[in-house]
Amino acid sequence: MNPIDPPDGTQKIALVIGAAGGIGGEVAHALIAHGWRVRGLARQPGDARRRAAWVGPVEWIAGDAMNEADVAAAASGAAVIFHGANPPQYKNWRGLAIPMLRNAIAAAGANGARLIYPGSVYNFGPDAGSVIAEASPQHPLTSKGAVRVEMEAMLKAAANDGVRSLVLRAGDYFGPHQPNSWFRDAIVKPGAPLRSVTYPGDAEVGHAWAYLPDLAEAAARLAAIEASLPPFEALHFGGHWLPRGVEMAEAVRRVCGRADLPIRRFPWALIYAGAPFVTFFREVIEMRYLWRVPLRLDNAKLVSLIGTEPHTPLDAALRRTLTELGCLPGAPAAARPGVADGPAAS
Repeated sequence: MNPIDPPDGTQKIALVIGAAGGIGGEVAHALIAHGWRVRGLARQPGDARRRAAWVGPVEWIAGDAMNEADVAAAASGAAVIFHGANPPQYKNWRGLAIPMLRNAIAAAGANGARLIYPGSVYNFGPDAGSVIAEASPQHPLTSKGAVRVEMEAMLKAAANDGVRSLVLRAGDYFGPHQPNSWFRDAIVKPGAPLRSVTYPGDAEVGHAWAYLPDLAEAAARLAAIEASLPPFEALHFGGHWLPRGVEMAEAVRRVCGRADLPIRRFPWALIYAGAPFVTFFREVIEMRYLWRVPLRLDNAKLVSLIGTEPHTPLDAALRRTLTELGCLPGAPAAARPGVADGPAAS
């Protein structure tokens, strides 16, 4: 019997909101590998099933995360709800993110489920220090960060009403199935062999990255022990901390076998020029400080709970990511880091 299975042998149920997305899909895949019965909420279940075929046997349920009744119905009997819904391209972030989380909180409360929410470093400003603990001050410099602080406050307040939750904060995502990210949209160009690499930050300033299969494996391990956690808990995932941020671009060159691959600067001047006309550009500019200030997440608390943090070596993680993105030749890897492959421990 899997250690997370209940004594009577029945499968525990997890609802993953956003199971066809990057982080939601990886968490759904990891939970399935750990023996959970996973449901996915999608407006178009057939389309979600096709796009996320790699995830595994998900029970897709028609519904909208913006509709409280839909979320409540999908969550019936769930022991864990993973809230991986994200408004695309920062559009109407608060207007969409807050209601969706409110609906997930209500569903968790009605079912006595643990709500797991993927957090980020966006909560923190430069005053948090270069190494950030869970209780470090949260004074974000971006509107998106302010919304994330508000969302975590909602979870903490809900704990007073008996709703259990867990925030798992991580650095910038990268991975084989991430639809939108700094890595996919700025550093590389998917779909063809790379002709250059772009790095958005100051070369010598450290930057935190989270390989999604590793992060998902950590979430699955935490789901196994969620009953032993406080009603509200926040934890930090260390991931790949690169003391010289440009090491990410250098590692891409190394994995591609192209030491001569140009590393280009991000076109910040064009972003600033277009900002008066493009909302997305203004949001990107707000986040620039995250590429100029080292913000490393201290994962000591997470390690104390689950043992070693799941950690795929950077080159292996990049090789799989770049292969899936069509930047390297070869078929996608069959095994998943953190499950079949057994990642190296950090």
